[in-house]
Amino acid sequence: MTRIERLPVRINNAVTSRLKLMARMDIGEKRLPQDGRIDYQIGSKQLDMRVSTLPGVHGESVVLRILDRSDTSVPLTDLGMPGHVLEHYLEAISQPNGMVLITGPTGSGKTTTLYATLEKINSERQKIITVEDPVEYQLDGITQIQANASIGLTFAAGLRSIVRQDPDVLMVGEIRDHETAEIAIESALTGHLVFSTLHTNDAAGAVARLQDMGVEGYLISSSLLVIQAQRLVRRVCKDCVTAQELTDDEARVLEIGRHECPMINRGNGCDQCGNTGYRGRIGLYELLVMSDAIRHHIATGADSSIIREQAISEGMRTLRQDALEKLKAGVTTPEEIVRVTRAI
Repeated sequence: MTRIERLPVRINNAVTSRLKLMARMDIGEKRLPQDGRIDYQIGSKQLDMRVSTLPGVHGESVVLRILDRSDTSVPLTDLGMPGHVLEHYLEAISQPNGMVLITGPTGSGKTTTLYATLEKINSERQKIITVEDPVEYQLDGITQIQANASIGLTFAAGLRSIVRQDPDVLMVGEIRDHETAEIAIESALTGHLVFSTLHTNDAAGAVARLQDMGVEGYLISSSLLVIQAQRLVRRVCKDCVTAQELTDDEARVLEIGRHECPMINRGNGCDQCGNTGYRGRIGLYELLVMSDAIRHHIATGADSSIIREQAISEGMRTLRQDALEKLKAGVTTPEEIVRVTRAI
């Protein structure tokens, strides 16, 4: 978090009310959380701002998520996937049926990866339908459905209707419950290519998450093509970058020898990066590709740690390993790697 400016307390209520009014929220309701959106234009840029309010002891907390509609197309090749990961991922998304899962916490770039994937495979020969909450970007040639639980249009209800529209490719924003998981997997097993997301720490954890939802192991093993876990780390600013030696303390925290990465890049801070030393972000990726051995482990209900070990023995590079490669390439810093991958 970076502080840009501190507003006087006396205008807190006025600013909050103005934002809630622009987002078409109830400005008189200050006891309950609310969500809304603002369409705003700055010059030639059309911005879509998602607004979230939360009641607090000292007043309402307001968070804006800013999306630039004019910058929606990000090629898969620009996301930061290592060559071997991109190769296996492209092979998976070219299959006629099966399921591709993207996992990670909120704000790890899952939606961006899914949109880049749909852009890659989009053609007039395929009918692609999505059900999302919310629809963050509008894609040409793709039918996108906005989920709305308040009127009964949940992910599961949307999926159930989608399969009657004769689609080739389905994308469901998130698998949250047994019903959604069951319909998505059935669709993957009946000739559809299905994309979705889960909130798990690593790729192998997605299997345990689906099992916790009540999905049978043999269905999971039969439908999955790949599971990709990802995170986002900040890039070192190119305008103020300097090379430094990796310290003994940093090497110890990263669990590597100094000889493995003797020099690293850091940003000193400049006007271009707001004196943070960082500008932009890049993805870290961990791709678990289904093999006969992994499918057997899943079908027999093996623990996620066993599945992870099997995937690593077959060549899967972990999130931490990908992060270290980007550190050696001078793209990010030790602090970012520890911040993002310390619990993995």
